[in-house]
Amino acid sequence: MNQNININFSANISLTIKREDLIHPFVSGNKFRKLKYNLLQAKDENKETILTFGGAFSNHIAAVAYAGKEQGFKTIGIIRGDELLDKIEENPTLKFAQQNGMEFVFVSREEYRNKSEASFTEKLKNKFGDFYLVPEGGTNQLAVKGCEEILTDEDSEFDYICCAVGTGGTIAGLINSALPDQKILGFPALKGDFLIDEICIFAKKNNWELISDYHFGGYGKINLELIEFINSFLETNKVPLDPIYTGKMVFGVIDLISKNYFPPLSKILLIHTGGLQGIEGMNLKLRQKKLPILKTNV
Repeated sequence: MNQNININFSANISLTIKREDLIHPFVSGNKFRKLKYNLLQAKDENKETILTFGGAFSNHIAAVAYAGKEQGFKTIGIIRGDELLDKIEENPTLKFAQQNGMEFVFVSREEYRNKSEASFTEKLKNKFGDFYLVPEGGTNQLAVKGCEEILTDEDSEFDYICCAVGTGGTIAGLINSALPDQKILGFPALKGDFLIDEICIFAKKNNWELISDYHFGGYGKINLELIEFINSFLETNKVPLDPIYTGKMVFGVIDLISKNYFPPLSKILLIHTGGLQGIEGMNLKLRQKKLPILKTNV
């Protein structure tokens, strides 16, 4: 569902947000898109178990747990940080995943870095038997295929399409399905330029650019300015934004408009990739730091 955002800009720029977060109550946004064809493939291969990877407050872990239960799969989550083993009840994401049937394996951050190694996968197969492996964040060729379906015919009017970038699968899908005269802008949630290489694995065109100035210090980092922006945006536009991905992207786009980055009369589409389940976990951290919390409704 596309929703116009009522913000007055001097250059008559129009801003519309595509509410991918409304696709599914628990498997929302790009997670729904990324899992769609992976789950179909797992069924085609007669797999009974989905195994994947993620951190403490991972949208991907929560989505795989629910989607797996919904589709009749057993799910296993390899979780970064062995210190989380006895903290499941305190962690809303892990608690939700466990309630939806996911079995956890907690590994040290050092061991987690080896998750892509064949020896690591072999060890998991020896322990759990045959499984369908979905990478961390869900990005693979089938995930990109799902994300290519985000844009529809009604989106052909837009000059710019903007999205947050985590592992690169969502933006790759948008790049591949965009029209020749459309420009895709990605706003990384992480520091560093390594994402360019990751995106180029799957992207087939050169109609894109990464804007790396709005990560707010790196993955999972947030400050008072971003908190106030997200809360104000919710109050004004009745659209909740998550603090890890979409909130930073929307902040960045509006800041770029104020700096005359976009030509006059530009039509901009913002992709809301979901991730709202992570707000509860972020608010736990904000309370510990005695910062204002993120609101979830007006």
